[in-house]
Amino acid sequence: MTRRSFRSRNPQDSGNPQGPGATPPRPPRFRRYRQSLAIIAGVGLVGIAGAGVLGWTTYAKLVADLPSVDSLRAYQPPTVSRIYASDDRLMAELANERRIFVPINAIPERVKNAFIATEDHNFYTHGGVDFMAIGRAGLTDIFARHGRRPLGASTITQQVAKVMLLNSNVLSFDRKIKEALLAMKMEQVLSKDKILEIYLNGIYLGNGAYGVAAAAQSYFNKPLDQLDDAEAASLAALPKSPTNYNPFLHPQAAMARRNLVLDLMVEAGVLTRQQADQEKQEPLVPQQKQRFGPLPDSEWFGEEVRRQLIAQYGQERAAQGGLEVHTSLDQSLQVTETRLLHEGLMNYDRVHSGWRGPLRNLPDIQDDGWESVLDHVTPPGGMLREWRLAVVLPGATHVGWIEEGTARKGALLATDIAWARRMHPLRVGDVIMIEPQEGGSAALRQIPQVEGAAVTLDVHTGRVLAMVGGWSFHESQFNRVTQALRQPGSSFKPFVYLAAMEKGISPSERFDDSPVSYGDWHPQNYEHDNWGPTTLHDALRESRNLVTIRVAAHLGMKAVADTAIRAGLVAQMPHVLPAALGAVETTVMREAAAYATIANGGHIVTPTLVDDIQDRAGTVLWQAGGLKLGTAMQAPPAEQPAPTDGTTPPAPATAPPTPSATPTVPPPGSVPVPALTDVRPVLASEQSTFQIVKMMQDVIARGTGRMAGVGIDRPIAGKTGTSQDFHDAWFAGFSPDIVTVVWVGFDTPQTLGRNSDGGRVAGPIWNKIMKVALSSRPKLDFRVPDGITLASYDTGRISAVDGFKTDQVPGASVELHGFGAGTEALTAADTGADSVISDSESDMAQTAGQGGGMAGTAPGSGTAAAPGQAQKPAPSDGDIGVGGLY
Repeated sequence: MTRRSFRSRNPQDSGNPQGPGATPPRPPRFRRYRQSLAIIAGVGLVGIAGAGVLGWTTYAKLVADLPSVDSLRAYQPPTVSRIYASDDRLMAELANERRIFVPINAIPERVKNAFIATEDHNFYTHGGVDFMAIGRAGLTDIFARHGRRPLGASTITQQVAKVMLLNSNVLSFDRKIKEALLAMKMEQVLSKDKILEIYLNGIYLGNGAYGVAAAAQSYFNKPLDQLDDAEAASLAALPKSPTNYNPFLHPQAAMARRNLVLDLMVEAGVLTRQQADQEKQEPLVPQQKQRFGPLPDSEWFGEEVRRQLIAQYGQERAAQGGLEVHTSLDQSLQVTETRLLHEGLMNYDRVHSGWRGPLRNLPDIQDDGWESVLDHVTPPGGMLREWRLAVVLPGATHVGWIEEGTARKGALLATDIAWARRMHPLRVGDVIMIEPQEGGSAALRQIPQVEGAAVTLDVHTGRVLAMVGGWSFHESQFNRVTQALRQPGSSFKPFVYLAAMEKGISPSERFDDSPVSYGDWHPQNYEHDNWGPTTLHDALRESRNLVTIRVAAHLGMKAVADTAIRAGLVAQMPHVLPAALGAVETTVMREAAAYATIANGGHIVTPTLVDDIQDRAGTVLWQAGGLKLGTAMQAPPAEQPAPTDGTTPPAPATAPPTPSATPTVPPPGSVPVPALTDVRPVLASEQSTFQIVKMMQDVIARGTGRMAGVGIDRPIAGKTGTSQDFHDAWFAGFSPDIVTVVWVGFDTPQTLGRNSDGGRVAGPIWNKIMKVALSSRPKLDFRVPDGITLASYDTGRISAVDGFKTDQVPGASVELHGFGAGTEALTAADTGADSVISDSESDMAQTAGQGGGMAGTAPGSGTAAAPGQAQKPAPSDGDIGVGGLY
């Protein structure tokens, strides 16, 4: 463009034909404004579009990462599982968190109102996010909270989303957006009451309590429905800071926060000002609730139930699934059995060892001022709860101890002073264990080194009524009833004789009781004598090893092993003759179940500690089997002819029930009645098991088990058991309805002492337990089954009464085929000599007893050791087979 091309801006100069009144052209600066505005608008549009894209992308990303809220529809918080005794008393609780679930309709209105007024007063009107509250909080944060944590405006719904779905306390913009999005989505799929229910049951309120019900117990030792408005306000004060407003830790701050909550309840219209002022006058005095522990002496039982629950349902569900577990525990019998086992072990320890000395010695002890020093001494784990730590005072005849915070003094029993003097005379300052006695004296106590175990169960159902796994659960949780593999000794013999009864051999059959020796195997009787031809009745009554060996040889060890395995006494068993004398391994629980099988007529018993398991809704998840309840048709009473002599007519006979499953047509007039059906497998016939029961009754009445029967006027049967070198002492016995097994021994096998057999060591403990167990039960006799004739005969040593089958002649002994009367056909394979080179029956049992056990049983070799820690039994100086013993 040239200079000549420019036109003048003055119309006069340009010769504009429009004249002076024409509108002048728009100046160039307006065009620039327009261009600037267009640019700004374009940039703005691009920015908005970019922000929209970015926002949408961010939103899509956040939404994609959001967890589903569907899981909250059927939300059930983790709650404590409860274990109950047979009388429905709470025995123990399993929980990772202290939490009690309460449905929303069972939560009092005052509690709901207190939390809503404090945490979210618009809860029932907003849609998940309270935008007015967010605005107020934002203004407050800007103008009034400089340098302090931002004021929150989260609704109850947002808090549920944070805790239950996001599980994060990180303060970030992304988390708050996710929280808000989830809250709005939750409001669309859940009712307000459901959201509030989740919140009030899931919120952590300090002191180990989750949810309002657990907090009510933790802080006020009250159920939820007994809280007043002030206490409800105290709970509602906690979510802001469970630690800072904990009334146990910070009572002043807790009181101030509670009063603020009461004011908020007035603002929300759920309390009047007068009510709030009155509630503020109430002192805030929390009541410490003692955390529930197992019922006394039930720890062994409860721990075994816990192990079974974890094995069946896993750790998480067992501890947090809210299971209701009903067990067979008879708490009264459990306490008694624990006490009696303790007494038996203490008596053995007192007789077989002296006092082993004090726990420690405190210097400069005077008659006064010893309390504070003694209070700092830690008691040993095995000390019983009724014992006390005491210090020997000057003069060495009196001791001082602390009883419920009060110092006490008393004289030691003279017999205890003499007992201690033989090994470790008492000195001033000795810290000892004592048991306070009536009258103010004190008995010297020490923890026995010997261990023991006892179990009692129902012979018909297998329900375990009581179980004591050792001296002290707190000292060692190893359960010697279920986990310790030990040699049963002669308590195994009834299963050899049961196998004989099943083969048609009668109790009066005679086998030779004479020496036998093959290589290194020299079995002998306990008394080291021989009786010659001996009936099975006498052989079992007096526990004759040589007869038992010949019976097993006649039957073949496969038959004996099959009987023991099917009874559950052992998991597997070698086919060698020493096993017939108890050179195998079993547990106390296994032996109790096997003896129950004999006592109930031959149905195989599986011990159960749990009757049923229910979920939190009451649905039965598991129930003990074996017996099924059904119906049967019972015929009407048969008509009896009228007597002509004026006497009272006999009771009308009633035909036995006809099972409803049978195709036979019941007679007219029959009515349905409840009937139990036993679906368990059968070990042996009812006739054979009854024959063994009669023989075992004489074991207690006139045999090796006499000490177990002293003072019991009920029909009972049982058998002693002693392993090689007196390492294990057993007594197993039963009445028609319960069986008890007692074992005594050292965890690492060692001799209990010469003549410390099952009858002398375990028998008296069994006797005392059974006296208590039978005292509350009706007097029953063992039922004589059909096909059995009771007959008295002379065994050659006593006059006995036994049961004989229809094809057996009472008192007769017939010629048996094979080698029942001798051992001519025995080989090294029968004795185990071809596979085991051993010096003792204990060594042989190490090979014979390998194999599994019942659930929870530790593998091992005759030792009460933890799984994987089996130890070889100590060598014996006896001959192989002596250990069948007594």
